[in-house]
Amino acid sequence: MTDNINKNKLFMGIDGGGTKCRAIIVNESNDVLGTGIAGPGNPLHGFAQATASIEQSARLALQDAGLADISLSEITAGIGLAGVNLPSLLTQMNQWHSPFKKMYLTTDLLIACMGAHQGEDGAVIIAGTGSCGFSYVNGHAFMLGGHGFPHGDKGSGAWVGFVACQHALMELDKLVPSSLLTTQVLAHLKVSNAVQLVELIANKPAAYFAQLAACVFKSAQQNDAAAIDIIKDGANYISDIARELLKQNPPRISFIGGLSESITTWLDSDIKSKLAAPLSAPEMGAVLYAKQQINNTRQE
Repeated sequence: MTDNINKNKLFMGIDGGGTKCRAIIVNESNDVLGTGIAGPGNPLHGFAQATASIEQSARLALQDAGLADISLSEITAGIGLAGVNLPSLLTQMNQWHSPFKKMYLTTDLLIACMGAHQGEDGAVIIAGTGSCGFSYVNGHAFMLGGHGFPHGDKGSGAWVGFVACQHALMELDKLVPSSLLTTQVLAHLKVSNAVQLVELIANKPAAYFAQLAACVFKSAQQNDAAAIDIIKDGANYISDIARELLKQNPPRISFIGGLSESITTWLDSDIKSKLAAPLSAPEMGAVLYAKQQINNTRQE
């Protein structure tokens, strides 16, 4: 298969988030030849972990495409990462001696927006491990939220799981009524009292709390008031983010991320009616970004 591939026309697209790093390898027509998924890719939670995940996901994508004999040093990569909206992390990542032939680095927000709208202007709300709002209209980038866990990222998987743990602790202290949510959280974590819970969750990263979000949505489906309150609070925040993004007059707005499908039903009706399905994934947005940067360089 490799004999029929022009290595100079292969592109890697990588989306690195707080829970996982996704990679695709595409040809010059942007046909996806292979995919790979590795661990967390947000350098805010560990530079070594993020770079290892980027490399692993890329190698898995090549392997999936039957191109394992091609070196990463022969591949141009577009990479969008959570966390690099912070200048210090952007600098650190740009100083990384990457294994790729060429690396075009930007934020996960820009590649998500480019993917959702196929490289055209638009806006995205992201709710995965973290949360954020981003628009790109007439060359102007506008960002809301994305301040990181635990001080920000309301409406995200990490936030939902974290607040569920706070509720469980209050319930164990008999400060709030009993709930199915606490039962679900304790069962999931295999603990039975407040001391065990605190010992288990102390200093855990965003991805750890994000795994508890499923307990909240499962409890809400069974009409648990505590779970419903948490989801409504997060959904109200997401709706507010969307309203601010719409003030930028984006041609399209999409809601993406691992939690988007679960939260959409809880959004305000005026926001739900304006959401458009994303046209492609953030990984493809990373490819489009890399190709855009190359074209811009050629035109200079």
